[in-house]
Amino acid sequence: MERLEIKVAEIRGKCPVFKLGDKIVIEGPQIKLDETDAICTHAFASLLPYLVALRKGIKPKELGLGKGEKAYIQCLDPGEPYTNGGTVIFEITVVRDEAEESLEGR
Repeated sequence: MERLEIKVAEIRGKCPVFKLGDKIVIEGPQIKLDETDAICTHAFASLLPYLVALRKGIKPKELGLGKGEKAYIQCLDPGEPYTNGGTVIFEITVVRDEAEESLEGR
């Protein structure tokens, strides 16, 4: 099963939810709450449209979300001077199950 590891790579302004390095872990359709540091509705709204595509093997470059193997998505909150918050840049890594990959080649 595909696993997405979403890490807070940068915070521009003030984020009341995330700290640098925080992560969200998703396996299949499930958010792994025991491995997740925080979840924000604003940020999740930005992430959600891309999660299934990334899980299903569409490369970040094909989605316009990165140049290499990692995807980058920004939170919806624009920060100052428009809001009191700030925007967060997330780095998404797709972690594939090696045992599952070896069975796909059969």
